[in-house]
Amino acid sequence: MAYFAQLDNQNEVINIIVVDDNDIKDENGILQEYKGLAFLIGWSNGHTNWKQTWKEGGIRKNYAGIGYTYDPQRDAFIPFKPYSSWILIEETCQWTAPVAMPIDEKSYNWDESSLSWIENVVATLK
Repeated sequence: MAYFAQLDNQNEVINIIVVDDNDIKDENGILQEYKGLAFLIGWSNGHTNWKQTWKEGGIRKNYAGIGYTYDPQRDAFIPFKPYSSWILIEETCQWTAPVAMPIDEKSYNWDESSLSWIENVVATLK
């Protein structure tokens, strides 16, 4: 199965469609993105803004998700930015906090107002 992201006019992913491999094989039996695009344009009554995505990631950096943005310069799907302070890692097109999360046995949540990781405190009932 092949996966294709339907993009709006701002390159935001609005849908993911699964296409049978037989619909995207060329005359030599090789899977081709352009065949999938042709199939989807016909299937969707002319919607032309489609990009193939792969569950394994790697190609186009990330598997597309609804709300992700396709960046044509990077040829990558980028997830939505969780906080305004977070930084995009170019190699993976994933977001990371500007401060590393502590590495210990505790659980943390990001606090945007203080730009820091706050330990989760579990209350116990007595």
